[in-house]
Amino acid sequence: MRTMKAQVVESPNKMVYKDVPIPQINDNEVLVKVKYCGICGSDWSIFTGKYAAEKLPLITGHEFWGTVDETGKNVKGLKTGDRVAVDLCLCCGTCYFCRRGDGLLCQTFTQLGIHTDGGFAEYVKAPAENCYIIPDEIDDYAATFIEPLTTAIEASKRMGCELGSSVVVIGCGLGIIHAYLAKLRGATPVIVIGDNPDRLAVAKNMGIDFIIDINKTPDAVAEVLRLTDGIGADYVIEAVGQPKTYEQAFSMLRRGGKIQAFGICAPGDAAALPPYEFVLGEKKVSGSCAGIGFDWGVAINLLKYKRIDPSGMYSMIVPLSELESALNELQTNNKLIKVFVSPETKERIML
Repeated sequence: MRTMKAQVVESPNKMVYKDVPIPQINDNEVLVKVKYCGICGSDWSIFTGKYAAEKLPLITGHEFWGTVDETGKNVKGLKTGDRVAVDLCLCCGTCYFCRRGDGLLCQTFTQLGIHTDGGFAEYVKAPAENCYIIPDEIDDYAATFIEPLTTAIEASKRMGCELGSSVVVIGCGLGIIHAYLAKLRGATPVIVIGDNPDRLAVAKNMGIDFIIDINKTPDAVAEVLRLTDGIGADYVIEAVGQPKTYEQAFSMLRRGGKIQAFGICAPGDAAALPPYEFVLGEKKVSGSCAGIGFDWGVAINLLKYKRIDPSGMYSMIVPLSELESALNELQTNNKLIKVFVSPETKERIML
């Protein structure tokens, strides 16, 4: 039996770096040799048991790409050595929601690296139909941003930002990408709110109109109202996942405006949103949990033609063996934004 190195979350707060069997593919799958896998906030949530604890033990990691190592006999259009990004979403295709085109609501919905084994390993298997070839114009680091970019693309589509609309993003992690997509859609002004000066500086360098550092300006709602002439924002994206920030989002939204819910709260969390404002204020809320399908093609095109340059968000590369220490460091080192994990790297590389 062939084995590989992987990081396995065996139970909350217990991660073990060990040898496990290399996944066996079926006729319609490919085996991908992982090049890089980015660390996402949800990886920390799974590690600590806040999210998807019922799926443990699990190899996490969903922001991955790699090269095709093996193909099933029915696979067409892919060959050994192709660089590929993988749509994480595994949908049944036959339930009520799938048949109406709502794959993200599939009754058996699972995602690689969240509900089933993912990219913090040397190899991962995936359906061939979920694989997208990465063009040469996208370098190895930018390729690791394909998956996170798809989540922001899906949220942007559902938000439906109109040209010249004001957009506020609460959160300065992936929120930076949300803000930049709003800028690409012609939103103005675009405002990012956060508590990390280094990340806010990255947002400013990417051309975001206003940043609000809550360490210096604690009343973010009042500041948004000031920047929007007392009207409030047309759209607010919550990309933190806290009841308090959802309440703030509602307060800084104009009458008739729309909140795009993106940040994941704990299942039992509740926010106080006045129903009065839904009716007489005509405020709206929509949500999205992931990218799916051709969101991957859109992300690849945006990166290929340099409409988005994520290079200002790169922090470091760490060996797969150091994943747990990197996860912990991300909780305390505010200067880190995007950390790449590599099964091939033997020592840390600062970017």
